[in-house]
Amino acid sequence: MSGLHDLQAYEVVEGIKQGLFSAEEYFSSVIKTLEHVESRLHSFITLDTDKALSCAKVIDGKLKANEDIGQLGGVVVGIKDNISTKGIRTTCASKILESYVPSYDATVIQRLKQNGAIILGKLNLDEFGMGSTTEYSSYYPTHNPWNLDYVPGGSSGGSGAAVAAGECTVSLGSDTGGSIRCPASFCSVVGLKPTYGRVSRYGLISYANSLEQIGPICRSVKDVVMIMNIISGKDNKDDTSMSSSPITINNKLEKFEIAIIKDLIDGSDDEVKRTIYSASEKFSDIGCMLDEISIKHLNYALPSYYTLASAEASSNLARYDNIRYGFNLPIEEYKWDTYFSDVRKNFGEEVKRRILIGSYVLSSGYYSKYYLKARGLRSLLKLELLKLFKKYDLLIGPTMPILPFKFGEKIDDPIKMYLVDINTVIANLAGIPAISLPVGFSNGLPIGLQIMAAPFEEQKLIDVSYALEQAINIQRRPKLE
Repeated sequence: MSGLHDLQAYEVVEGIKQGLFSAEEYFSSVIKTLEHVESRLHSFITLDTDKALSCAKVIDGKLKANEDIGQLGGVVVGIKDNISTKGIRTTCASKILESYVPSYDATVIQRLKQNGAIILGKLNLDEFGMGSTTEYSSYYPTHNPWNLDYVPGGSSGGSGAAVAAGECTVSLGSDTGGSIRCPASFCSVVGLKPTYGRVSRYGLISYANSLEQIGPICRSVKDVVMIMNIISGKDNKDDTSMSSSPITINNKLEKFEIAIIKDLIDGSDDEVKRTIYSASEKFSDIGCMLDEISIKHLNYALPSYYTLASAEASSNLARYDNIRYGFNLPIEEYKWDTYFSDVRKNFGEEVKRRILIGSYVLSSGYYSKYYLKARGLRSLLKLELLKLFKKYDLLIGPTMPILPFKFGEKIDDPIKMYLVDINTVIANLAGIPAISLPVGFSNGLPIGLQIMAAPFEEQKLIDVSYALEQAINIQRRPKLE
């Protein structure tokens, strides 16, 4: 049956359970799409199609035996390649882990499998999650399905592109400074960064522990709710994880107080400004009150973020000595220090840059000058945001200040690349939830709206995003010939 790859996850589950099509028929439709477009997109690093097909057949067998197939029974899911998957290669898009096959599943993978999801493979990213374009992958860049000459965003570029193109129905990404929301905006899909602690990080290969969260990328708000209710919750293997209430889809919207962050609008391209202001008018139409504010400590967000993230990265990546796991480099005829040095040469340039920055800001004489100051500024920003959330239910602005750009435009200038993250790092520093919702296009390139809420107020994000999604009915799938 054609067109099954275009279905939302909830439609797939309903269709399989009602016998409208089999899990294998739906899976075959997804695979045909993948075979048609993957050679141009390069969304995946590793595919596990044989095992995935077997899982689809198991789902069909359970249905015939009147057994429960789970809340995600048969849905094809792609996984960012920095989340551990038992028996499937997990590289972090790095040469240093090109041969690494985990012996365990991340908690989020366990929960997906327990609910009948089919894991198709591992999706491309900027190496170790460090980048905003997927150009920093050690294997190949992923292309934007809306225009193949443009970047899909990052670091979860493969996760965004694959969902937009129909190569999988939903995907998981990770978000350290916007890595879910950036590709969601650039690829015209929905991406949610949950509250820090709402989703277990056990099995997520660490980049910056105090900032990163796993979250879903989907083609609809309803699918985001499905995935979040499965992957959220307390996990004894992650002491930062916490219990949380389920999220629901509500057709009746409360009259929320919403504030536009003027600073984020003013710093955006004209096309982005126009689209965001046009979308914000819809909030009044759906019964919300709209105001405009500025954030006092916003200018400190980006330098604080890159100081802290690089410091944590330099510590986390020190474990890659290639002795217990990694790539094929024999240890014979090496001294310890020369072996370790040669191993680390396999990190990409951006990863090396952040390790060096992180080591510098943590070094004697600079720890208090840079690292402690960044921590202090992070606290000030978080306190300011929490104070604003006592007055407003939600804060909004552009997800990205610019439109998707062509390959090579910013990769030679790290500062320009870092500035792309100015709108998204706020939520990570404060540990609050944020969602990117598709709201328009300019010259065929997608634009996303970012909505932020107080900690563990994902329900408010979902309520207003679902209402806005109904009000702004835009094209969701690119036409890849």
